[in-house]
Amino acid sequence: MKISETDLYVLADSDLKTLALESAHQFRSQIEEYIRIHPEFRTSLVPLLNDPLAPPVVREMIAASGAAGVGPMATVAGAIAEQVGRALLPHTSNVVVENGGDIYLNTKENITVGIFAGPSSLSGRIALRISAAETPVGVCTSSGTVGHSLSFGTADAVCIKSKSTALADAAATAVGNLIRTRADVGKGIARAMSIEGVLGVLIVAGDTLAVQGAMELAETR
Repeated sequence: MKISETDLYVLADSDLKTLALESAHQFRSQIEEYIRIHPEFRTSLVPLLNDPLAPPVVREMIAASGAAGVGPMATVAGAIAEQVGRALLPHTSNVVVENGGDIYLNTKENITVGIFAGPSSLSGRIALRISAAETPVGVCTSSGTVGHSLSFGTADAVCIKSKSTALADAAATAVGNLIRTRADVGKGIARAMSIEGVLGVLIVAGDTLAVQGAMELAETR
């Protein structure tokens, strides 16, 4: 399901495509209207001050970007994924919403999330095991070698896990921006774990893999 830059893949107990699209339109409209009034929300690469009058999704983006030290639009894919997932929960016991590689999970069963790391030899060979007890949780990935999202780094994948999908998205961007060479991986790990709300981090840079925190690796099939 695609709405402009929003590209959703939804797993649920039944076909909730119509509701997912309606929800995505609703949250995108709230963000777009806020940008119309506050154009700096789209362009800023640094956090903005909280706005108590903003819609909840915008306030969540501002808070997450502030925690990670990035601009609010660095959180948009994760924020929309989580908001859509929450909207679907009254209609399903299990929901997974992916938005361009950023994932919100709320499930009754364990699930495995594959890690795509572009040209790295590790791409497609590693995955995360997410237990049902951990959910709801967000798993977001930033890359300097894959996709169209803005990154100032060159890591093939920076994957962050957090209870907040918006924060996971923001933190993945913040850490990805730090990694210019493989020598920066340790610095990236330290930065990730310093962000309040980050549960774990996985970084792939070439053939280098680093993991810290609550990140259980799983076999790929």
